[in-house]
Amino acid sequence: MSNQHTQKTYTLNTGAKIPAIGLGTWQSKPNEVRVAVKDALLAGYRHIDTALAYGNEAEVGAGIKDSGVPREEIWLTTKLDNPWHKRVTEGIDSSLKDLQTDYVDLYLMHWPSSTDPNDLSKHLPDWDFIKTWQELQKLPATGKVRNIGVSNFGIKNLEILLNDPSCKIVPAVNQIELHPNNPSPKLVAYNTSKGIHSTGYSCLGSTNSPLYKDPTLLQLAEKKGKTPQQVLLVWGIQKGWSVIPKSVSKSRIEGNFDINGLELTDDEVSQLDNLKDRFKVCGDAWLPIKVFFGDDE
Repeated sequence: MSNQHTQKTYTLNTGAKIPAIGLGTWQSKPNEVRVAVKDALLAGYRHIDTALAYGNEAEVGAGIKDSGVPREEIWLTTKLDNPWHKRVTEGIDSSLKDLQTDYVDLYLMHWPSSTDPNDLSKHLPDWDFIKTWQELQKLPATGKVRNIGVSNFGIKNLEILLNDPSCKIVPAVNQIELHPNNPSPKLVAYNTSKGIHSTGYSCLGSTNSPLYKDPTLLQLAEKKGKTPQQVLLVWGIQKGWSVIPKSVSKSRIEGNFDINGLELTDDEVSQLDNLKDRFKVCGDAWLPIKVFFGDDE
């Protein structure tokens, strides 16, 4: 196995190649994202992940411009926000305008929840993610979107989607929360069995994560002479998914990318696979409908 992780890509079911490591931008504060994106691209990242819901697409677009890195060298992912499910064309157009680009490499349905834009506590009575996917399937032909996928889909909702007669395009990616305290092996295996690539968000367990007190992880990082973050990223990449660590600190952005040459043995991967604690950074209590059913572990 090559351990040049920063050059690694995964080939999607469309033939497109997604870089193994990218910069996540969720929860990044205004005015920090622009610089973070520029810093990441100058450090060598070629994969940037954002979303309409994050409210920072304009800054991401500005950071890409600031970096001077040609657009065609960058893999850019954004997402359709829940209250926009009935307005997919307007949703992608809004994102493209803010990102200052003609296309995105990957457009994801952010959640399988078609939220009423006039009342975020309600689900639209006449709309669901099947209809949203029907609209998303039209986008590749427009040239605005190179690949389409989903995010936060568990096995139950993926089966509903894939078994629907209107589903002509299998999602290229399912972006889900993945770290050793939420490893979701059944869901990852299901994605893989359907030709769907997994991207792991909150791959470092998110801010102030209990992961960083885990003795197994800390001992492993010390043994390797690497940070716990670097070990977690390589664990994910060696497990076969892409990782999008979020940071706005230049030193951390660079540190997260400094993973070439780090290799975990099968035994070390297994140690992280078998951490006992479980927690989710991102639940579904804030949504008008339930989307996680606890059947993906």
